[in-house]
Amino acid sequence: MGRDLHLASLKRFGFLTLENYSMIAVSNAVEGLRMANQLGQAHAYTWDILTLDGEPARASNGLCLHPTHMAAAQRYDIIFVCGGLNVRASTSEALRSFLRAQARDNVSLGALCTGTFALADAGLLRGYRCAIHWENLSSIQEEFPEIDVSGDMFVIDRNRLTCTGGSVPLDLVLKIVEARFGMALARAVAAQFILERNRTGEESQPATNLAGMPLALRKAVRMIETQMDRPLKVSTLARELGFSTRHLERIFRSHTNTTPAGYLAAARLEKARRLLQQTCLPVTDVAMACGFTSSAHFSTAYRGRYGYPPRDERRQMSQAAAQS
Repeated sequence: MGRDLHLASLKRFGFLTLENYSMIAVSNAVEGLRMANQLGQAHAYTWDILTLDGEPARASNGLCLHPTHMAAAQRYDIIFVCGGLNVRASTSEALRSFLRAQARDNVSLGALCTGTFALADAGLLRGYRCAIHWENLSSIQEEFPEIDVSGDMFVIDRNRLTCTGGSVPLDLVLKIVEARFGMALARAVAAQFILERNRTGEESQPATNLAGMPLALRKAVRMIETQMDRPLKVSTLARELGFSTRHLERIFRSHTNTTPAGYLAAARLEKARRLLQQTCLPVTDVAMACGFTSSAHFSTAYRGRYGYPPRDERRQMSQAAAQS
């Protein structure tokens, strides 16, 4: 999944925080490094919180991390781009130029949560596998079809380390600690944070909350999520799962309070909304990517669910941003 010697060489970390970044993702990564120092070598790892101008960025929870340093002031073994809400609005030509310069200087680059978008936007993920938070998975796949985007928890591909959000950055840090100091220290760090087990990067992140669902329903949901861009009949879904249509409908009604067809329709519209919010794709392209056979059908279905046509989604976002 990566080169252990490369992971073992990572000692000095920079966390480049973008506006509205996910603080929980950054905190999990930093705390993993801190605990490795506490239980192992006192100064094995060092880290800084960075921004391009040295001024603290505001996280999505409204708080800021201090001290914050100017990103170009020092050299790091790896710089993690830390994203969060509305990451597109946090990218700029200055950010793209900085990241490209770091790549030219052979600095390893990583991303937490939606920071992967910034690396893709800078053209630094071509030929790499990468991970991103599941809410942005569809949008980055549509916008950057040349990139191998994975649904895994995290991906280590040579000198690119990309990771989803929440608590998963701690799992990535444990992998880095293990590469340098061995499994014993990694397990000791995990124990301090009361982790039941270390998750591997190859584990898939759930695109929906599947906890407590029976296996058959989880399989059905996975099939729906991976085939939303083309027509999918409930009878075909049931046949591929080895069920009768009636039995599959009973499972869905029992656990989701809707039919398979209703679940598929809602999933398509939710995906469409994310694409409209997170990409610049034309409305007609969004409709096709979500399995709608015509723009008129898409517009009618969208208005029925959200109360306004799809073309107004971006205007709604702009108004909300202006009021915040």
